[in-house]
This record gives sequence, structure tokens and C-alpha cells, in this order.
Amino acid sequence: MERRFDGRVALVTGGASGIGLAVALRFAAEGARVAIVDYDRGNLDRALPQVRAAGAPDVLAQLCDVSDQAQVRAAVDALMQRFGRFDVLVNNAGLMQFKPIEAFTAEDWLKVLGVDLLGAFFFIREAFAHMGRGGAIVNVASIHAVETTPHVASYAAAKAALVSLSRSTAIEGKARGIRSNAILPGAVDTPMLRENPNVKSGVEKLDERFVGRPEDVAAVVAYLASDDARFVQGAALRVDGGRLDGL
Repeated sequence: MERRFDGRVALVTGGASGIGLAVALRFAAEGARVAIVDYDRGNLDRALPQVRAAGAPDVLAQLCDVSDQAQVRAAVDALMQRFGRFDVLVNNAGLMQFKPIEAFTAEDWLKVLGVDLLGAFFFIREAFAHMGRGGAIVNVASIHAVETTPHVASYAAAKAALVSLSRSTAIEGKARGIRSNAILPGAVDTPMLRENPNVKSGVEKLDERFVGRPEDVAAVVAYLASDDARFVQGAALRVDGGRLDGL
């Protein structure tokens, strides 16, 4: 495999499972030193040897609630102390809640927004403080940002806002030499998909032809984070196997 990230440092939130782990493994295989950030210590402990075995010269596993800006700052401080540089940020951590609109509370919304939107903002703010020219930010939004299903209003709204934040980051990052793009994954074969109450109940119909693998998403993230995408700025790239193209 091509090693596009030799000498670079990548941080992946929600990096201990699912899409985030696949992204961390891809960066490791391409030579990056990797910081995996997650709120689940058990998942971190299981992910750490996998990322090392994939080829990362060094790996940092950092416990962090991305909705807590003090913990975000501590995670980036740990990265800088360990590696001395910060080249790639992947905001992948996500949270879904399933309720009809009338059942949602303000606290429900704030919890989802805290992880899915503010968490990304907190890391972007730290990236602007520490990244040099050539840095890249990839925000993992969702196809729900443009087409959604019942009972996930807070998640869909947060992911739509994350696409907007990606554009704003691209505009303000350009003068700093930092690129920002978003991806909108569709159905991806992870526990988050299979345990989705809408999928289990049949509210959201799945056609297995349009269910991707975490590695499919990781390949797109790696492209956007690499110099191959040096002229891609402010994009929102659908990664759904063409699921939304059918009538």
C-alpha cells in the first residue's frame, strides 16, 4: 500500500471502533503516527494493538468525551507532547438518539449536538491552534444531512450543521494552508447500523447492495486527508454506493 502519511500525525475521534477504527488502521498502513480518541476504555484497549500491527510507527490511545472542551484540549495537548505535530484531524465520533420529535427534550438535543457538532468544533479549534500548512480536516457527517428518516431529527440536524461547519472551516482555513472537507456516509456495516432501531423495525429499509464496509469509507477519508486531494476544499462527498440515486 502507498505510504502517503509517512512522517505525519493523524488524530481520529471515535477511533476505537467502526468507521473510526477502519480510518485509524488505514492511516497506520500508510505510515502515519496515529492518535485514537474514544470515550470507551475497553474499545481503546482493543484497538491499540490493532493499529500498531497495521503499521503505525507510534500510537496514542486517548480517553476523551468529545463534548467536553477541556477533555478535547487535554487530548490534543497529549498528542502534541507525544508527537510534536498535528497534520490530520478526522472528526468521526457520533451519537444517535431515536425518538419522535414530540418526545425529544432539550437535554436530548444538547447531548447529540454536543457530540456530533460541538465535539467537531472543539477539535477544529484546537487544530487551528496547532496545525501547520498542509494540514487536513475531514468531518464524517452522514447521508442524513441531506435525506433522512423518522425519529432521528437531532442527529440529522447535527450532521447537516457539520457539513456547514466544514465549509466555514474551509473558508477560514485556506489562509492557514489547512483544508477541510466532509463526507456523507450512507449505510455502512457497523454495529451502529445493525443496532439501529429504525433498521430493526423496518422503518428504514436496507438493500444489502448499498451497504458498504468501514474500509470503503476509510479509503475516501485517506484520500481527502492526503496531498492527492490538495485542490479539494470545502467539499461534501457522498459515500453511499449510489443509494440515493434511485427513484
